[in-house]
Amino acid sequence: VLTGFRVAVFNAIPAALKSAIAAGIGLFIALIGLVDAGFVRRGTGTVVDIGIAGHLNGWPTFVFVFGLLVISVLFARRIKGAILIGIVAATVLAIILEAVLHIGAQSDKNPEGWSLNVPSFSGKHFGWPDFKVFGDVSLFGGFSSAGVISAIILVFSLVLSDFFDVMGTTIGLASEANLLRPDGTLPRIQEVLLVDGVAAMAGGVASASSATTYVESASGIGDGARTGLASITTGLLFVVTIFLSPLAQFVPSEAATPALVIVGVLMMAQVRNIDFTDFTIALPAFLAMVLMPFTYSITNGVGAGFISYVVLRVAIGRARDIHPLMWGVSAAFAIYFAIEPLRHLFHIG
Repeated sequence: VLTGFRVAVFNAIPAALKSAIAAGIGLFIALIGLVDAGFVRRGTGTVVDIGIAGHLNGWPTFVFVFGLLVISVLFARRIKGAILIGIVAATVLAIILEAVLHIGAQSDKNPEGWSLNVPSFSGKHFGWPDFKVFGDVSLFGGFSSAGVISAIILVFSLVLSDFFDVMGTTIGLASEANLLRPDGTLPRIQEVLLVDGVAAMAGGVASASSATTYVESASGIGDGARTGLASITTGLLFVVTIFLSPLAQFVPSEAATPALVIVGVLMMAQVRNIDFTDFTIALPAFLAMVLMPFTYSITNGVGAGFISYVVLRVAIGRARDIHPLMWGVSAAFAIYFAIEPLRHLFHIG
């Protein structure tokens, strides 16, 4: 970040691909919402299916549909706080249903149960965070256990994945918030990426998962967040939630995930900026959009879009249109996608 490399790569991405990345993230978070709610599941004879064996069974699914309809109606009527109102309404309904029907958690014996959190007030409501592993850092422990070459490959994969996950998410969120300039650049992008980098390191020091930029932030943008005040408020509430995490778990995913579907719809508006009459733009944009939800990875979509863009531009004799950094990034993605074949070829790891 301090070298300006991430900013340079961000600005080197063609505007059409930035729009495609934003739309792809919209599809991705909508799929996350549908899957977490149990509305879309692994199919028995197909890759995915609707509900259980092609049928929408169970009260949790009803809660999801109820929340989706409430938010949709409020959004259509331009009522402020539509997402929050919808989540609260669906949560209240879920608590009532659980108290009366005792639905329970989802399992093999109870496929119609709540997928993640059971909306029940039973048990303790407060708790203290566990700091036992705070500061337990080992910079080179992985090199001794996995081997130098394997560790380097792993680090390369993680860095590339995190780099473009964050970049893709930032593009998508900034596009939805209408914060991008006409040329597709983002004001103060250096500060955005610096905060992300510092947060990622802080997550490691805390022995927690690497802190990153979450696509779920789009739900706040969809409800009007623009200036950063919502982010600060959310951060402060997260601090409070450290001690209230048992209480916060009574909100089932079926009540919260409708927000992701709604925001996914809003982010799809970015496709209007893509010229689908130009195949050299249409194919990279299409691959970037569909591979994010299909592979459950923002990085895979971005990589496929970059590589296909470079290949097609070269094929029609317009290599001069390609920013120099796009060549290097596309080559890095080619290595990223070919890592496993290369490991088998050279017997690494």
